Amino acid sequence: MARRKEFDENAVLEHAVQCFWSHGYEATSVRDLARHMGIAGASLYNAYGDKRSLYALALDYYVEHSFKERERRFSQLPPRDAIRGFLNELVERSIEDPDHKGCMLVNAALEVAPYDADFRQVVAGVFAQIEAFLLRSVRAGQLDGSIPTEHVPADMARLLLGAVIGIRVLARTRPDAELLRGLVRPLFAMLEPRDASRQVVLDTLLQS
Repeated sequence: MARRKEFDENAVLEHAVQCFWSHGYEATSVRDLARHMGIAGASLYNAYGDKRSLYALALDYYVEHSFKERERRFSQLPPRDAIRGFLNELVERSIEDPDHKGCMLVNAALEVAPYDADFRQVVAGVFAQIEAFLLRSVRAGQLDGSIPTEHVPADMARLLLGAVIGIRVLARTRPDAELLRGLVRPLFAMLEPRDASRQVVLDTLLQS
């Protein structure tokens, strides 16, 4: 019987993530997982438990290497640049993904969380962390003068969170470059000082 310590943990979980991310929870069988992970079915059960337990580990791994890694990178930037970079990266990854996988976390929110209270709590917790990152950035930008103060920071963070989720849902079905880039342009205009915001709107009108 295989023990987990005999595996390259990161490599094995990466394969599990790709399998669940590509096919979803329900459509992914233990046989699919064993094949992608390079582990015999019995060894997989011995090392990770059932499919649900492995999905929980894979989702945690995905969050750590997607949102949390992205948050660490963009938190080093000035607040407005952090928000723009965060959303722009989501847009470009959505456009460039040939498999239209979207986001494993958002996929979990749609497929698994409605029927599983534990996963609903996990997904809601990560969404709250994303909202908190956006809120910190908006507040910091308003304090340093780079983001206008006419909008309530909490409302701006919620609006930006809605855009994050919307981008990743659209990535599954309509990852059109102009659609996704057009979705974030008005948000970026709201983050600009008033005169700059007006110029962004004017430039967009002239290009359309």
